[in-house]
Amino acid sequence: MAKKSYEQVLQQIEALKAEAEKLRRKETADVVARIRDAIAHYGLSAADLGLAPTAGGAAKKAVRKARKAAGRKAKGTVPVKYRDDAGLTWTGRGLKPVWLREAIAAGRTLADFEIK
Repeated sequence: MAKKSYEQVLQQIEALKAEAEKLRRKETADVVARIRDAIAHYGLSAADLGLAPTAGGAAKKAVRKARKAAGRKAKGTVPVKYRDDAGLTWTGRGLKPVWLREAIAAGRTLADFEIK
């Protein structure tokens, strides 16, 4: 087997990169064609695929932006009532988080975590 020069190896690398890119483009085109066929077959829309923007999402974003500009807290923000030594917190609303349930099961009380 003859020794290859550095330049020959670089040329091989470039040729393989070009071949790989050509194969990637072909495979991508095949995938896109199959996806288009499935979309047409099932009559799917961009909204069905989760790709269409929603009016509600834009409206919520605008409200958040306006509140931030006005310097107000977002509606529904609740102060933290419980915190552990690691800094994990809970507002006291909803289900108790796992860290708190495990601590209580280990013998601690809810009062041990109250922020005073």
